[in-house]
Amino acid sequence: MAQGTRSLNSDYKDWEWSADAGERARLLQSPSVETVPKSGESQGNGLGATSALGAIFIVVNAALGAGLLNFPAAFSMAGGVAAGIALQMCMLIFIIGGLVILAYCSQASNERTYQEVVWAVCGKVPGVLCEVAIAVYTFGTCIAFLIIIGDQEDKIIAALVTEPEEAGSSHWYTDRRFTISITAFLFILPLSIPKEIGFQKYASSLSVIGTWYVTAVIIIKYIWPDKELVPGDIPTRPRCAGSARSWEHLAPCKGIVLGGGTRYRQGGQCHVSSVPVFNSMKQPEVKTWGAVVTAAMVIALFVYTGTGVCGFLTFGAGVEQDVLLSYPSNDIPVALARAFIILCVLTSYPILHFCGRAVLEGLWLRYTGVTVEEDVVRERRRRVLQTISWFLLTLLLALFIPDIGKVISVIGGLAACFIFVFPGLCLIQAKLSEIQETRAISWWAQVSYGVFMVTLGAFIFGQTTANAIFVDLTA
Repeated sequence: MAQGTRSLNSDYKDWEWSADAGERARLLQSPSVETVPKSGESQGNGLGATSALGAIFIVVNAALGAGLLNFPAAFSMAGGVAAGIALQMCMLIFIIGGLVILAYCSQASNERTYQEVVWAVCGKVPGVLCEVAIAVYTFGTCIAFLIIIGDQEDKIIAALVTEPEEAGSSHWYTDRRFTISITAFLFILPLSIPKEIGFQKYASSLSVIGTWYVTAVIIIKYIWPDKELVPGDIPTRPRCAGSARSWEHLAPCKGIVLGGGTRYRQGGQCHVSSVPVFNSMKQPEVKTWGAVVTAAMVIALFVYTGTGVCGFLTFGAGVEQDVLLSYPSNDIPVALARAFIILCVLTSYPILHFCGRAVLEGLWLRYTGVTVEEDVVRERRRRVLQTISWFLLTLLLALFIPDIGKVISVIGGLAACFIFVFPGLCLIQAKLSEIQETRAISWWAQVSYGVFMVTLGAFIFGQTTANAIFVDLTA
């Protein structure tokens, strides 16, 4: 099986679990072995030739986002600053490890998207499950992004108009449906149509700067608080411990683990988009990628920690799930922070849509049996149709189904699958496929690490999904 010829257009039968150990070993040979360039292309030509610095900005943008606003409440649920930071540091190892594993398997299997890596490494059944999970997760999260835009724009409008309570009924241009629609058509749709993801490095740079501003505002408001801000009690033990409803409160505590909260889950987005970002680099090497994701996660860690600690200490147990809602509506610096959150979401939607569209493209090519090379003429027309259909459907659901947020919360647990389960499965299968006369301690350690990731991810997914079903949907 030639590595340089199998990609998105591959026949699904080629990726079933194979009993031929030699074939599997050739497919999953170590990336350190000399191989032909991916798909016969020179490195860096596939997705925009992104530099290492540009890749850092894209990964940071994917890791950060509206989930930033939920961290003060997550610190409160976790039981304070010490517990929150400890959880972050522990899970940072698994997050970085998962991103490196995905890059390793992408290079070994010669695939360029998350789902295709799972198909090639783990086989047909995990590949199909991964594709379904990505499609559902990215679609639901895109709806959530549009809802977030509406929430922040409502607050900005309330700060600008003289009588906020009458703004929605007095002026058509302040209506939530209109503001979301005009923002989406002007900014999100144009950013979603391009074929490649590499161009996002420019918009992502602005988004990252915006999240830094949000963190700076929250830190400054903590150091020099406004007179009208009255801090609440500061919890010193987890609110999810020793409670009759401990099962319900456990999921918000794990918001720190997944890089977001019960509503905003950035961790899954970061991992799903990591493979295209890795392959968009000028030099897509695992070692370089390890440095990129480490730098990106350290930046994200400082931003999340600064926001979580200072926001939590400012409001204590009374902090809102969206920390910006705890500040007065007429606070100008906070209103500007809300504008930056909108900018962050505007750049995050196209990245996540790119991943969802790649799934649809792969399903279409497999169903029709047409290769990418043969179908290149119709690719642009199909891509525009897929993008517009996806965009309009997510927009309509966000505008006209008021309780869609509860449904979205149910799929949030899928983030654990993308962060832990699928990378763990890929690592296990990649190591099992290696042909070695003797298996060293490092081999057993890596397999054990993969097993632990799968187990931890399955637990988090099950618990989070059960919590969403029994709490959010039945509330």
